[in-house]
Amino acid sequence: ITPLRGPKSLISGSGQQVSNGFTTSTPQSPREGPGSAAFSGGTSSVPGGGTGSSVPLGGLRTLVVQQTSLERPRETWSKKMDFLLSVIGYAVDLGNVWRFPYICYQNGGGAFLLPYLLMAVFGGVPLFYMELALGQFHRSGCISIWKHICPIFKGIGFAICIIALYISFYYNTIMAWALYYLLSSFQPTLPWTTCTNSWNTANCNRYMSTDHNVSWSNSSTSPAEEFYTRQVLQVHLSPGLHQLGSVSWQLALCLLFIFTIIYFSIWKGVKTSGKVVWVTATFPYLVLLVLLIRGATLPGAWRGVVFYLKPDWEKLLSTTVWIDAAAQIFFSLGPGFGVLLAFASYNPFHNNCYKDALITSSVNCLTSFLSGFVIFTVLGYIAEMRHLDVDAVAKDAGPSLLFIVYAEAIANMPGATFFAIIFFLMIIMLGLDSTFAGLEGVITAMLDEFPHVLSKRREQFVLGLVCVCYLGALSTLTYGGAFVVKLFEEYATGPAVITVVLLEVIAVSWFYGTNRFCNDIQLMLGFYPGLFWRVCWVAICPCFLLFIVISFLAFPPEVKLFQYHFPPWTTVLGYCIGVSSFICVPAYMVYHLLNAKGTFKQLDLCSFTDISPTTGIVSVPLLSMHRQGLPSAVNT
Repeated sequence: ITPLRGPKSLISGSGQQVSNGFTTSTPQSPREGPGSAAFSGGTSSVPGGGTGSSVPLGGLRTLVVQQTSLERPRETWSKKMDFLLSVIGYAVDLGNVWRFPYICYQNGGGAFLLPYLLMAVFGGVPLFYMELALGQFHRSGCISIWKHICPIFKGIGFAICIIALYISFYYNTIMAWALYYLLSSFQPTLPWTTCTNSWNTANCNRYMSTDHNVSWSNSSTSPAEEFYTRQVLQVHLSPGLHQLGSVSWQLALCLLFIFTIIYFSIWKGVKTSGKVVWVTATFPYLVLLVLLIRGATLPGAWRGVVFYLKPDWEKLLSTTVWIDAAAQIFFSLGPGFGVLLAFASYNPFHNNCYKDALITSSVNCLTSFLSGFVIFTVLGYIAEMRHLDVDAVAKDAGPSLLFIVYAEAIANMPGATFFAIIFFLMIIMLGLDSTFAGLEGVITAMLDEFPHVLSKRREQFVLGLVCVCYLGALSTLTYGGAFVVKLFEEYATGPAVITVVLLEVIAVSWFYGTNRFCNDIQLMLGFYPGLFWRVCWVAICPCFLLFIVISFLAFPPEVKLFQYHFPPWTTVLGYCIGVSSFICVPAYMVYHLLNAKGTFKQLDLCSFTDISPTTGIVSVPLLSMHRQGLPSAVNT
């Protein structure tokens, strides 16, 4: 701050000199980039707002405020497509391939599309848009962003990071299974097509299209099912969660290879992961197209398509259908995991994240719909081959749909080896995209929160994080590891992340304020969000999330895997794991209130204005200056 006297000349305009010799420039965001301002008795100059003319100030007293940034420039995406492909790769994951088709036919086929689209328009897409806008405006990860919104809710960021770790403990194990299948596919005869292997039982029944003299009974098991359960998982060696057994060394090596790929894809930041997604996000669409064309040419494919799309309008009267639609669109788009905040924080400040939100969410929903055709054309083919109804074939959900039903269908196609290789490559790449994103959300959050410690040690921090994820996943590699995966998926992460996002929406819409948030978007994009978005953020989205939370509590899922029914104590264990992540929110609130006793605080419900009791220096939030139409400021 420099007081000036006497005749001085002040030049306004971007990149030109001001009276104290500093250079003016328009900041890229409200908190980033150098900026300056000059004030005088009736004449002032604002960066970027002048015409380059000299304004004589005479004997007027002038105050020049200069903001300089001591922080390292924030990394940005190399190209806009890097960002779009990363977000699409994150949103389009394994759940689009196996979960949506199963839930669709289970809840009325084509009739399910109505509640699905309604939940997407009024719940999923507004949340998606909100997170992209928050991340891009504040340019922070899921932890440090709360000092700009409402500091007392900072525990939400820590909870998101813990939930992301829990997900990494089981999600990558599914890719390890796919890698095992991929390596087993490089042989002339696929191992899940015969009943003469060491892991097969007497009930194994090789039922291929060429085996016309074989009958299928209720006690029969296919070679694909026995390969999955007895060779890959070896689940028959574990009686349940109370006795998991030892770690499978084959799966341990597969998972180690998966995490090695993950590390070298994200260790340098979005500059490297943004290039990797050009392969991992586009290759699955090529494979889906190939499999769709192949499936449509199979006998009986039409039966599967009719079963998939035939509407059962009576099911819309069931609350279960609406609960499933809400949960599916939420977990498919993936708000609340810190990923959208992290990815958007690397965007240019004036990037049109509104258009990005509409494009990526639409691509995600269309991919889910397309995957249904890919899956059900094959299910219709299997039903035709076994002379069964499609619903008798399509009884498996989750990974079993891919690793048993679809794997068996591939084995019965001409060119089975080729289709098996590209299919399991697709499964791995679908999972890798989501893992890149999930871990990047944690990495961005920690680097933004502890920049002085971690900013120059990113590679070492990422290595440590990957090692923690690998060690945490060892329980899923045991003989009973499939039970652990199911426990994490159903109980430990789902209810916790929905509750966290509910608090996030309340904090942004009610505490920070929808008007402030919309003003931020207007400053960033140049237009004010419409009434539809404001109503969704204030009322509809909280109700949408509260509806899902209550449904989880009122109608807890009945979990069963293979022949194992999860006992009641496992439900308690799963919810305890979920609560262990959510407990960060109230814990940090208490910590923040206790820590605030030593200084004078003025609580604005969205930011704190700090007044030092010793120096009397007032720390003015930069956002408050921008809301008054003034440029960035420093402590004054």
